[in-house]
Amino acid sequence: MASHRIERTTEDIKRELTAIFRELKDPRVSSAFLSIVRVEVTNDLSYCTVFVSAIEGLDRAKEAVKGLKSASGFIRRELGHRLRLRHVPELIFTATDSIEYSANISRILSSLDIPSDSPESEEAEDE
Repeated sequence: MASHRIERTTEDIKRELTAIFRELKDPRVSSAFLSIVRVEVTNDLSYCTVFVSAIEGLDRAKEAVKGLKSASGFIRRELGHRLRLRHVPELIFTATDSIEYSANISRILSSLDIPSDSPESEEAEDE
């Protein structure tokens, strides 16, 4: 029963953080295209680790994390107001390169020259 509450709270935090990130005026955060990759909350809701990635790469994500850390008090207060939590977890921001990694894989896959085997072309060859 408690794990369901933590999962629900985790999803709520992720949703609200996305909205709060759009409202931040720090140029390190607002100028980057950030994505929240994953949110992990401890069982006692005391800590929340937020994994953030930027399309521009890991260096840009690290710079945005510095801006998020400086605005963590504001973000935490906004979370408390929006989610009506009695105890808002302490936010820990971590930069990842998952968007850059997936974009690289996508480029590699699109550059492959794989002939398409469609059933229509096989039927035309049989006739």
